[in-house]
Amino acid sequence: MRVPTEDQLMATYVASRNTVRGALKELTIRGFVYTLHGKGTFVSERVIPIVTTLTVDPKTGAGGDEGLVYTGEVAASGRSPSADEPRVEIRKADTAVAHLLRISEGTEIIVRHQNRYVDGLPWSLQTSYYPRSLSHRAPRLLDAGSVEEGTVAYMAECGIRQAGYQDAIQWRAPDQDEIAYFDLPVDGRVQVTEIRRLAFDENQNRVRLTITVYRADRNRFVLNVGNAPISEMFGNHDLPSACAAGLVIMGVMIPGGEAP
Repeated sequence: MRVPTEDQLMATYVASRNTVRGALKELTIRGFVYTLHGKGTFVSERVIPIVTTLTVDPKTGAGGDEGLVYTGEVAASGRSPSADEPRVEIRKADTAVAHLLRISEGTEIIVRHQNRYVDGLPWSLQTSYYPRSLSHRAPRLLDAGSVEEGTVAYMAECGIRQAGYQDAIQWRAPDQDEIAYFDLPVDGRVQVTEIRRLAFDENQNRVRLTITVYRADRNRFVLNVGNAPISEMFGNHDLPSACAAGLVIMGVMIPGGEAP
């Protein structure tokens, strides 16, 4: 619902412009309203955050927020997942990607990018980077469109088995493309969560870098560590509201997951 304009609020409440702006600023800080540039100020909707499991279930191998795992987890929560067809390209690795994949800068890499949605709304941006040399054994990494069984499962069929992964998680201000995709306020009030995942084969070679970006205020992340029971208390409705954009640690990362 759109909030009346400053002039309308001034007339309705016989208040000065400074008073109205002060009140709107306070409501914005407390998360009750938000402003979209050129569109106006709106009442914030109550959002049920999406819970994403970043680790893998040691019994089933499911988890990790990638590919078929992501769609299954979202669907199990009663929501509708979808994704665009991956965009695939060959490019030369820049300094940052080369460093993380332990390859020389300028080495050719395969880049697979995908926009993902929940209930028709933008949910995450996911980009995976693979050394192009892997395409000799796993040529479908170069195919435009989806790898139906998931790239991790496909690579395993080709003898490139993912033995584990490491996640680095940070919260940061969104860039202009992310502001547009997630329809975020331009004032930077809403941050994004960026997860950088490095995947390793059985010889500790780095076979994939996946960077996933989420809207921080609509997501929660769970890590299951050790022999800890997975409790239903970590469902969408049961975490305190203060954890709406947070990381819940239940207690060893193991292999698994899918990527675009």
